[in-house]
Amino acid sequence: MNNTGLKNDQIIALVDCNNFYVSCERVFNPRLLGIPVAVLSNNDGCIVSRSNEIKALNIPMGAPGFKYEALIKKNGGELLSSNYALYGDLSSRVMDVLSKFSPDLEIYSIDEAFLGLTGMRAQDWEEWGRWLKRAVYRYTGIPVSIGISRTKTLAKIANHHAKKIAAYRGALCILDEHRIDEALKRIKTADVWGIGRQYEKFLKQNKIETALQLRNADDKFIKHYLTVVGYKTVLELRGYACIDIEEAPRAKKSIVSSRSFGKQVSDLQELEEAISSYVTLSAEKLRDQKSVAGHMMVFLSTNRFKEGPQYNNSISTSLFPPTAYTPELILQALELLRELWLPDFEYKKAGVMLSNIIAEEDVPLSFLEANYLDDKRGELMQAIDKLNRLHGRDTVQYASSGIAQKWQMKQARLSPSYTTRWKDIPKVK
Repeated sequence: MNNTGLKNDQIIALVDCNNFYVSCERVFNPRLLGIPVAVLSNNDGCIVSRSNEIKALNIPMGAPGFKYEALIKKNGGELLSSNYALYGDLSSRVMDVLSKFSPDLEIYSIDEAFLGLTGMRAQDWEEWGRWLKRAVYRYTGIPVSIGISRTKTLAKIANHHAKKIAAYRGALCILDEHRIDEALKRIKTADVWGIGRQYEKFLKQNKIETALQLRNADDKFIKHYLTVVGYKTVLELRGYACIDIEEAPRAKKSIVSSRSFGKQVSDLQELEEAISSYVTLSAEKLRDQKSVAGHMMVFLSTNRFKEGPQYNNSISTSLFPPTAYTPELILQALELLRELWLPDFEYKKAGVMLSNIIAEEDVPLSFLEANYLDDKRGELMQAIDKLNRLHGRDTVQYASSGIAQKWQMKQARLSPSYTTRWKDIPKVK
């Protein structure tokens, strides 16, 4: 591969929300500002988001929450359960604000987005970035950092420095060669997007420890040991855009819905409730991307960390014609579960995977069975989805998902769903 035909005149910004889950919690609870705050994973397990105050206590990402709970409380801090409804809604609001500042927006993750700035004019891109940072904070309450450069990989590196070095005030632009060299010199290879820690040790053995040394490495060496993907990263470090802005997110090729239970579950009815809930969520995601699934898998597993008999298994079936009709998917999933389930085991996790996903318009014709999109079933799904979007998830739900749902994951420290549940809307006194 060479750089023929690749662009080196683009301008791309990466906007990254700072300590996103913690920042979401602080928007509606100012009491959390300035104190150590950590957000826990499912079932209140490991730390998945840390405030700067938590980082100052040298508490690592992924650490078990219970191990550091005493230290956090001693320093006046708090541990919180993950509130995914809140985080998803605030992420949507941040992305909506960003879409007003550039026609080219690629949502990379729940807390990151790329903006295409090519063709736009700014006397000072860093000041423009700080202006955007202030706008996002004003409209959403979420602090962000902004990195601007000629490629996505360089924008990531600029963002890294903007977040770590206070003097940049949340925005850094690296467009000229000198600034790019200085930025790359201060980044380890493990922190380069597309390289990671898997290659760090190998590159270090070959005296390549910084992003600058990686950029200047011999092409033959890179192609041989890091493959085409690694070479694309090197070209990006050299300022040639190999990864374009994708305005529309790609449709998922498979959708998995799974959770660890808040307690050991052995009762078949409780497992049926869980599987019905997971199918409902997966089907909603299918319809959101205007797709249908042609294959379904259901899986069960016990807790491998607990002594006693173990059982881990899965079972699958084809769906024809491919569908996203929730009642039909629930019926198929429950049949698979009853075949898969064995009594006298205590299960820790269950889940559903939908695959062989295709676009709605590509559904093959069947002379034996009509597609759900062509009759009242499609209208029913549209009506239910609309009600749940307007009034909150599970406003309309399926009886097979149960009501009590005692199997749900532990969330002992869950904050209110301030923006997605009427009863949790903050009240001004």
